[in-house]
Amino acid sequence: MSLRTQFAHRVPSARQVALLQHVSLLLNQRNNKPNSKRGKRERVQNPFLTATFKLLCQITCYNYKIQPPNRPKSGLLQPYEPGSRLRSISAARETDPHFSSDTDFEDPDGRNQKTSKGKTIKKGKKVPGEKGKGGGLNRMNGHHQENGMENMMLFEVVKMGKSAMQSVVDDWIESYKHDRDMALLDLINFFIQCSGCKGVVSAEMFRHMQNSEIIRKMTEEFDEDSGDYPLTIAGPQWKKFKSSFCEFIGVLVRQCQYSIIYDEYMMDTVISLLTGLSDSQVRAFRHTSTLAAMKLMTALVNVALNLSINMDNTQRQYETERNKMIGKRANDKLELLLQKRKELQENQDEIENMMNAIFKGVFVHRYRDAIAEIRAICIEEIGVWMKMYSDAFLNDSYLKYVGWTMHDKQGEVRLKCLTALQGLYYNRELNAKLELFTSRFKDRIVSMTLDKEYDVAVQAIKLLTLVLHSSDEVLTSEDCENVYHLVYSAHRPVAVAAGEFLYKKLFSHRDPEEEGMPKRRGRQSPNANLVKTLVFFFLESELHEHAAYLVDSMWDCASELLKDWECMISLLLEEPLPGEEALTDRQETALIEIMLCTIRQASECHPPVGRGTGKRVLTAKEKKSQLDDRTRITELFAVSLPQLLSKVFPVFFKRYMN
Repeated sequence: MSLRTQFAHRVPSARQVALLQHVSLLLNQRNNKPNSKRGKRERVQNPFLTATFKLLCQITCYNYKIQPPNRPKSGLLQPYEPGSRLRSISAARETDPHFSSDTDFEDPDGRNQKTSKGKTIKKGKKVPGEKGKGGGLNRMNGHHQENGMENMMLFEVVKMGKSAMQSVVDDWIESYKHDRDMALLDLINFFIQCSGCKGVVSAEMFRHMQNSEIIRKMTEEFDEDSGDYPLTIAGPQWKKFKSSFCEFIGVLVRQCQYSIIYDEYMMDTVISLLTGLSDSQVRAFRHTSTLAAMKLMTALVNVALNLSINMDNTQRQYETERNKMIGKRANDKLELLLQKRKELQENQDEIENMMNAIFKGVFVHRYRDAIAEIRAICIEEIGVWMKMYSDAFLNDSYLKYVGWTMHDKQGEVRLKCLTALQGLYYNRELNAKLELFTSRFKDRIVSMTLDKEYDVAVQAIKLLTLVLHSSDEVLTSEDCENVYHLVYSAHRPVAVAAGEFLYKKLFSHRDPEEEGMPKRRGRQSPNANLVKTLVFFFLESELHEHAAYLVDSMWDCASELLKDWECMISLLLEEPLPGEEALTDRQETALIEIMLCTIRQASECHPPVGRGTGKRVLTAKEKKSQLDDRTRITELFAVSLPQLLSKVFPVFFKRYMN
C-alpha cells in the first residue's frame, strides 16, 4: 500500500500545517537563489526539496501544489481557494417567479409553457493542475491505461456496460486525487460525449473559458444532421446505456460521499456544467444533462438521509452521556460527540446547498420542458426524493409540482405522476403529510380513471385503491361510483383494477365477531352476506347481461368468494334463518346467473368475449387449479343440481320461452 493510499483520509493537524509552511519557506528561498552570471534572481527548482515536500503533502493530504519554474509568478505554493459557484447558481435562480410560494398549490401562470433560456452559471477560475507522473496511471488526453483497459475513456467503459461500475469509479477517484483538474476534464468530456457531441473540451478550454463559452463551442461542433444521441439510439449496443449511465452517477456520489464531495471543487464544477447544459437549446444536451442532474440529486438525497440518521444517533448518544451522573460522565466523550455532531451538521449544510442548486437550477425549469421525456424524468425523480427522504421533501413545496403535472398533455408524464404518488400513499405513515394534497387534487385523480390512455386509467384506479386503503373517509360515495362501473369495461386491465377497488370497498370488511369463531359453511358462512352484496351490486348496476364481465373483473382478487359454490347453493335451496330476509325471485335469478359465470370462468380459465385475444397457454399451476375446480364442481353439483333444476326450471322456462 502506497503512502498516498494509506493516509488518504487523514486531515493535517495544525502542527503539520505549520511544519509544511516552514518547509515551503525554505524551499522558496532555495529555489530563488541569485544567478551569478546574470546578476539577478532566477527560479531554479531543487529536485530533492521538491520531492520531499510532495511526499509530506501526500502523507498529510495538504492542499498545496508545487508549481514548476515555468508557471505564472504567483509563487511556488498555491493553496486552493474554494469557490462559491453553488451560491452563484442559487442566486441566479432566486428571481424566478415560481419560488414566490412555498406552501400553496396554486398554478403559476404559464406553467406548461416552454421556459426561456436561463442564466448560465459562470465557472470560477481553477488552479492549473500538475500533470501526474506516478501511481501506475498513464494519462494522455483524457485517456487512461489501467486494469487492462488501454486508451479507453469513461464514455466507452459506461457504453460497454460490462465492467464493474464501482471499479471504474474507484479508478477515477484515484486519478482525481492524483490530478483533479485532469480527472474533472475526463468527467466533463464524459457528459459531453454522452450527449452525442463529437467535440472535446481541451485542458486549455477548461482553464480559461467559462461554462457558457464551452457549451457554445460544443454546440457549434454538434452534428445537427442526426437527431439521435446515446439516450435515444435504438439497438442492442445502446440498450443498457441509460441504466449504466445512471448507475455510474450514483456510484460516483456514493464512493465520494466521505471526502471528495465536500472539497467544494468537484461538485461545484459538475453542478455548474449540468445546469448550463440543461438550459441549452440542443435537445441532446438538455435531455442528457437533466437525467444526469436528477440522478445526481437522487444520490445526494441518499447522502443527506444518511447524514440525518447519523446526526440523530450522535445526538442520542450525547444526551445519554450528558444525563449520567457527574462522577460517571466522560467529558472527553462529550467533546468528541459535540465535535462529531458539528462536522455532520456542516456536511449536511453543504449537501443541502448542492441539492438546492440542482433543484432550482435544473428541476424547476425542466419539469415544464417542451420535451415530454424530460418532464417525465423530473417527475419520476421527485417521487423518489419524497419517498426516500420524506422529512425533507414530502411537503406542499414539492408535492405541488406533481399535482400541476397531472394535467400534462402527454400520457407518459401523467403516468409518472401517478406512479410517484402510489409510492407515497402505499406507506400509511405518510398519510398525515398528504392530507392537503389529497383534498386539493382528489377530483383530478378520480377524473383520470377515464383517461384516454388505458395505462394512465389503470394507475389512477390503483392510486384510488391505495387512498381508500389508507382512509375510508377520503372518497365520497360519488367518487366510488365513478370507479364501480368500470368493472364492465371492455379493457381488461382497467376492469381488473376497478374490480380490486370494488372488492376493497364493499367486500374486504369482515365482522369482528366472526374472527376467531369456527369456520361455518353454507348459508351460515361469512361469505353469505358478501354473496348477497354482490347480487345487490349486480342488480343496481342494471347491466344484467354482463355478469360474466363482473365475475372476470373480480376473479383475481376475490376468487375465494366467487368459488364458494356451496354457499350459493345454500342461499338458493335452504330456508332463511330466523330474522333473515329471503331472496326475491329477481335476486335468486341474478345469483344463478353469477354462479353460472363463475363455474364457466373456473372450468375454462379464459376471460369472456371481448376481453381477451383468444385462449392462452396455461401454466402448470393454472392447469392444476383448473383440474381441482372441475373436480369440486362435479362433486358439488352432482348432488345439488337436480334440486336446483326443480326449483329454478319454471323461472328460467318462463323467462326464456317468452
